[in-house]
Amino acid sequence: MRLGIESPMVDNHTVSPAPRSPKPDAVLMSAVDEARQALVGEVDPAEVGEYRVARPDGDRVVTHYFDAAHPGYLGWRWAVTLVRAPRHKNVTVNEIVLVAGEQSLMAPEWVPWKDRVGKDDLGPGDLVPVTEDDTRLVPGYLVGDEVLDDQSAREVREVTRELGLGRERVLSVEGREDAAERWSSGEGGPDTLIAEAAPARCASCGFLVRLSGPLSAQFGLCANGSSPSDGHAVSYDHGCGAHSDVRLPEISLHQPAAVLPVHDTLTWAPWAEADLDIISR
Repeated sequence: MRLGIESPMVDNHTVSPAPRSPKPDAVLMSAVDEARQALVGEVDPAEVGEYRVARPDGDRVVTHYFDAAHPGYLGWRWAVTLVRAPRHKNVTVNEIVLVAGEQSLMAPEWVPWKDRVGKDDLGPGDLVPVTEDDTRLVPGYLVGDEVLDDQSAREVREVTRELGLGRERVLSVEGREDAAERWSSGEGGPDTLIAEAAPARCASCGFLVRLSGPLSAQFGLCANGSSPSDGHAVSYDHGCGAHSDVRLPEISLHQPAAVLPVHDTLTWAPWAEADLDIISR
């Protein structure tokens, strides 16, 4: 057994040493006034705030940071990069940029318009284009999910289109999985409050319309106008209170009515009966 520090060797190849940190240049690190003068020469002095720090970026390259005092750029900093040539004391301004700090308000990551628009945003005349490389779709002339070469695909596509044998594009495996996951996790899935409180599942409901195709093994279409899922795809393990097996309790017509307390507000006294006898004569 050997104890000690092993040489950094992997597969008989020497591991490259870690890059060394740049050495701070004393001339550039102390050139704060030169950096500020260059900055106020490019921007309004009122937009330049307090000096923060200087950081070396390389050999004889240093960046000085100043707070941005503009109201719209809170937390941002002005970065003034200074350089100098070897064996020269003259400082040269390389660039001046506005950079974000840790507390800066940043714009969200860019999302294409097609991905930003939701299904509830579409109105009459709005279009959502589908790209040629959309993984949710495959050409309808494919044999299952088999990919054909360009020549065979072009020939089959022309015959399919000319004879009208089917749709040009159909759902791919990825498209079916995406739809199944979206429907299962949505309002027609098994994890909603209404499904958890349902007396039975959609698989046994008479209002469930069976689908055809690959998704028919897991989903159907609700055709109950009393259900909140009417006209929507529901999973077999979904459910609601409008299940076809829900019945009202049967009430027999021969059951006696409930006995209610009766308040007697009119009682015939004997003298009243005598008076009526006299009147009737």
